[in-house]
Amino acid sequence: MLEFEWPWVFYCLPLPLVVRYLLPRANNYQTSMRVPRLKQFALEQGTHRFHYRSLSKLILLSLAWLSLLCAASQPKWVSDSISLPVSGRDIMLAVDLSGSMKEKDFVYNRTRINRLTASKIVVAYFIEKRRGDRLGLIVFGEQAYLQTPLTFDLKTVAQLMQETFIGLAGERATAIGDAIGIAVKRLSKDNKEAESVERILILVTDGANNAGAITPEKAAEIAANNQLKIYTIGIGADEEIVNTWFGQQRRNPSQDLDEDTLTLIANTTGGRYFRARNTEELQKIYRLIDQLEPVEKEQESFKPIKSLFYWPLSVALALATIIAILLIIERGIIWPSNKKGRQI
Repeated sequence: MLEFEWPWVFYCLPLPLVVRYLLPRANNYQTSMRVPRLKQFALEQGTHRFHYRSLSKLILLSLAWLSLLCAASQPKWVSDSISLPVSGRDIMLAVDLSGSMKEKDFVYNRTRINRLTASKIVVAYFIEKRRGDRLGLIVFGEQAYLQTPLTFDLKTVAQLMQETFIGLAGERATAIGDAIGIAVKRLSKDNKEAESVERILILVTDGANNAGAITPEKAAEIAANNQLKIYTIGIGADEEIVNTWFGQQRRNPSQDLDEDTLTLIANTTGGRYFRARNTEELQKIYRLIDQLEPVEKEQESFKPIKSLFYWPLSVALALATIIAILLIIERGIIWPSNKKGRQI
């Protein structure tokens, strides 16, 4: 459907006529001479040619003026409405970057990778499906930092997630409570006027809280009071075979994982605790979280708009160029006439 942003511009259509009749006419004094021997048909032919040229210029000028007004009125093509379902979720991701995330007990495409790399791979797929959600990113180690505030720009969140590295927030300790505290603060701050929006925190760690200013238990209580639901994910294999001087031995690379605290955090806030021992389980957990939170609010619609002003503007410029060329030719500026007039 064709619409004009400023349709009142067309009221200027008769402006050239108004200017033509209101402004005083220029005085063009020309010396005329009558030559008796000049044939009558030559005069008549010149008269017809003069009227033809004047009419052509008048038509070109009118079309150029009309095209210019069309461009100034900002024409646009408005397509039919398109409905978009918006889930209405605010999801904050909290990722552990402590030194224990270096442990290479995950396998992806037959290659052993560390826990952080596995988290990046799985989270990348999770972010791609978050159309309509706002996402944020928190990283924590010895301290907790807000890496990305809540945003609809999923590409930026995914990129910053890929750019994280172990030790970015300190690698000697794990401040789980502080990470939850930052999530509560940011989600509550950005949702003062949107109480119906679902607030979710997905916390990924492989250790226990041993740093920070607030305990995970207290942070979970504050999160529950602010209607923040927390899903905790404990990652790391339960068993690994290593080669030592005494032969192969079995060890538990996740012995520092505090599953009791992570379960308490999830239960206090109405979420769930998940255990990811390998990449496949981690992928299933994120898919399950996606199914657990299918909250959708009222659909929003928008109409795609395409601006068309450049088409009439191009026509106006082309016509103006043609008129200028005709005037130059008519006045003999480029190709002056070689015929000499008869001297009398």
